[in-house]
Amino acid sequence: MKKLLAVLVVLLSLVVLAQEVIKIGAIFPLTGAAAATGVKIKYAVEVAQEIINGVYPEINLALAKSAGLPNLNGAKVQFVFADHQGNPELAMAEAERLIRNEKVVALIGCYQSSCTKPASQIAEKYGIPFVAGSSSSAALTERGLKWFFRIAPHDGMETVFFFNYLRYLNEKYNANIKRVAVVYIDNEYGVHAALMVKEKIKDFPEFSLVADVKYPVSATNVDIEVQKIKAAKPDAIFHASYIGDMTMFVKKYKEFNVVPKVVLSYCGGYQDPQFVVNLGKDADYFAGTNATTPALFAKMPILSKINEMYKAKSGVDIDGPTLEDFASALVIAEAINIAGTTEPEKILEVLKTHTFEAPYFVSEKIQFGSDGQNIYSASVMTQIFNGVYEAVWPEQYQTHEPVPQFPDWKKR
Repeated sequence: MKKLLAVLVVLLSLVVLAQEVIKIGAIFPLTGAAAATGVKIKYAVEVAQEIINGVYPEINLALAKSAGLPNLNGAKVQFVFADHQGNPELAMAEAERLIRNEKVVALIGCYQSSCTKPASQIAEKYGIPFVAGSSSSAALTERGLKWFFRIAPHDGMETVFFFNYLRYLNEKYNANIKRVAVVYIDNEYGVHAALMVKEKIKDFPEFSLVADVKYPVSATNVDIEVQKIKAAKPDAIFHASYIGDMTMFVKKYKEFNVVPKVVLSYCGGYQDPQFVVNLGKDADYFAGTNATTPALFAKMPILSKINEMYKAKSGVDIDGPTLEDFASALVIAEAINIAGTTEPEKILEVLKTHTFEAPYFVSEKIQFGSDGQNIYSASVMTQIFNGVYEAVWPEQYQTHEPVPQFPDWKKR
């Protein structure tokens, strides 16, 4: 009888464990100026949750093979969403609420670097892992934090990528690009991107910085900024802008007939497919780094399957920043599973030492360096042609040759 009772107790405990829900906080801009992007990221995280908690044998990912986290007896994962509205103070408050009240064991977020910074400092205070997907400010991984990890390439890495791409255009297409302008929003993301341009250009002596144009977060008119850009006559413009700002600038570039050779965008507004919706044919020829593009789906069957699930929810194809935040959800869940526990120190050790398979990126893997930065950049340079984001560089991923010279607005 005692043996039977003992067996029943063990079985009951296994059932309880199997039904356990592991909560992970997900902080994004679900309302406010960046809400369109935040809501799409939420859909992507929900897709990640479905893959983790369900069985998807057609998706070759570790957590798609069985329901829940196998090393925690099939425990389900729940991403608890919070809205920071683009407000850094609210991001910090929501991080604290999720940790203290919702009892989350880890955090992901926050898209905008200015919000990721304070939210991750709260995670550091409480000693729980924070995995950022798409936040690109290099400063985030320069703080010496123990608990912070980032998947997207930071703006320092992107800046070097930009200059190497300009070199490629000059060498292969005789583009004669020399004069560079940087245009950026006045927040953590934009200011640090501009700082990286000023720092990294020293390693590329063939280029000169001819304009440094900063605009306020609350800008509703950029006439003065665009006039400054036109007067500087740049060959290339580097943009650190969100979707609303980037749309506004392009309309003004057309109005004031600003015709550079190349416009390159950091992770932000350009990468949002809404950019094409907002601007139609005027979006053509703009370029920027991207973790993915629909043009690559045919070459990447796992990404294609993920996109099918995502598009069913969102109505649009997955974009680069959204895929990076999807990856953050999968990575933190996989780290918990490998650790076999929600104990923070053990999860931390996995994040520091494990190489995560990521067949949905061109890099195919994610590994964090000692500073928490993913050492494998997933980015390709994309350029828009007829409303499609084509991969134009490096050449091994090319789906379309680049056009190194903007056509005149009147000739489009």
